[in-house]
Amino acid sequence: MGNEIQSIEDLLKYTGANTASQPKTKGQRNAVEEFDEKMGEVRLKEKEQEAENIAGQSGMKYVNLKGFPISPEALRLIPLERAEQLSAVCFLYTGPEIRMASTTPDKQEVKDLLFELQERHKANGGVYKISEESLRVALKAYETLPKVNTIVKGVKVSDEELDGFKKKLIHYTDVQKVMDDASVTDIITIVMAAALQFGTSDVHVEAEEEKIAVRFRVDGILEEVANLPHDFWKKIVSRIKLISGLKINVTDRPQDGRFTIFLKDGDTDVRVSTIPTAWGESIVMRLLRPSAINVEFAQLGYRPLAEEKLRKEIEKPHGMVITTGPTGSGKTTTLYAILGKLNTADVKIITLEDPIEYKLEGINQSQINQDKKYTFAGGLRSILRQDPDIVMVGEIRDLETAEVAINAALTGHMMLSTLHTNDAAGAIPRFISMGVKPFLLAPSLNAIIGQRLARRIHEECKQETQIEPSQLTFVKKVLELVPEASGEVVPPETGWKFYKGAGCEKCNNTGYKGRLGIYEILTMSDEIKASLSEKISEYEVRELAKKQGMITMQQDGVLKVLDGLTTVDEIFRVAGE
Repeated sequence: MGNEIQSIEDLLKYTGANTASQPKTKGQRNAVEEFDEKMGEVRLKEKEQEAENIAGQSGMKYVNLKGFPISPEALRLIPLERAEQLSAVCFLYTGPEIRMASTTPDKQEVKDLLFELQERHKANGGVYKISEESLRVALKAYETLPKVNTIVKGVKVSDEELDGFKKKLIHYTDVQKVMDDASVTDIITIVMAAALQFGTSDVHVEAEEEKIAVRFRVDGILEEVANLPHDFWKKIVSRIKLISGLKINVTDRPQDGRFTIFLKDGDTDVRVSTIPTAWGESIVMRLLRPSAINVEFAQLGYRPLAEEKLRKEIEKPHGMVITTGPTGSGKTTTLYAILGKLNTADVKIITLEDPIEYKLEGINQSQINQDKKYTFAGGLRSILRQDPDIVMVGEIRDLETAEVAINAALTGHMMLSTLHTNDAAGAIPRFISMGVKPFLLAPSLNAIIGQRLARRIHEECKQETQIEPSQLTFVKKVLELVPEASGEVVPPETGWKFYKGAGCEKCNNTGYKGRLGIYEILTMSDEIKASLSEKISEYEVRELAKKQGMITMQQDGVLKVLDGLTTVDEIFRVAGE
């Protein structure tokens, strides 16, 4: 046959495709397309054969994935980005068996990936040689995978939003203006953004008879920042419960939850507590910012002599150091700062907390769970079997926990914990009232810290001031009682100066910015140990401690007033007259 087609060139001549002036007919175009398709198939078969031959020559297994039923479960074992990077896919996963395929199965990275999958899924595995076409088919199959949306409990406040709010939120009163035209979803975001902007520790959202009150606790003081219509209540409480993992339909009993504010420069956890009230519920959201506890021991604000005394006690190889004070007095910050100072590579530190509020690097933290009967006492017994050097227990609440803690302190462990008493002297009678024997308490206690947090004068609007005569009398009376044994030198009255903050935009016209600790440190002298009995009173302990040179919280506070750090009004507020 004279016009037989033997090559692509013959086909082009036959169809007239090489003649520009002659347009191809529909039949001619179909013939070209059909031929190209056939030749493509031939080339693919050649490539497949080539891949199979290479596998055979190298002693590798071979598979053709075209038409192979690759399961979604198998594909998901290797993320698409990594599959493309290594030219490798997982095409079979049965549970006990995993099979991978790659255009370069002998590559070390591919072998490492197979080992990783085998270890992670406890399965037997193998890797097969495939062609580029098989790889293309497998990668195309990723498009059929259903999209899995990760459900995240949290409020995402972008840095752009924060920057926008910073320009609008100059004072607390600006929160109301920004909220007035916002949706319910935006209101929660605005509240969280404003809380971060103003350095808030707790956000209170409370249902009242005719309104919803939003209040911020800043530097220990509650400030009402906005009111919302009572009609918004159901939507607002549902939104908060939704993001914090609480049951929306439960309104007659307390609930506790948690969510996260996501930011580029670090996430902030928020602990949520709800209780039923007459007009709805009260919601309190505590912002747990890592920066709040990143305080070094030297930055806690102890006076030099008191700091040296406490340093000696916490560096002892065993014994118990207790912090006391009401909720919000900085006990956790103090304990974490002590742990940070003691946290070295040659010691093991374990904490038992309820709940774990802040994550500490290099420290084993455990959270109690009352529902599973994992209590402070039971957890402490378990912790002591972990061979720790230092143990921190969030709170000593009962005799059982106290006895385990004391026995640990007596058997070579350093114990740190908190106790809810008004001052350091009250801790010893409190232990005894729990049922702790005085002869066990005396050798186990190293030091007791009583503390409060007072607001610090804002340095940028600080100015000298005159105080009231009654306040001056109070200052004189407190300083007259500073014991000589303390080593503190009280400056002469002629050199006394007092300061206050005038108030400015940066401190929201309060005159204060930030807080500082006022402390009393009771160390267990021989005289105090000898005086311990089941009948010893708080007053007797305090008088003995003063004789040994203990500076009281009031005295520490007044000395810091003379240092220009805080005001007499603040010492009245947190430590009484």
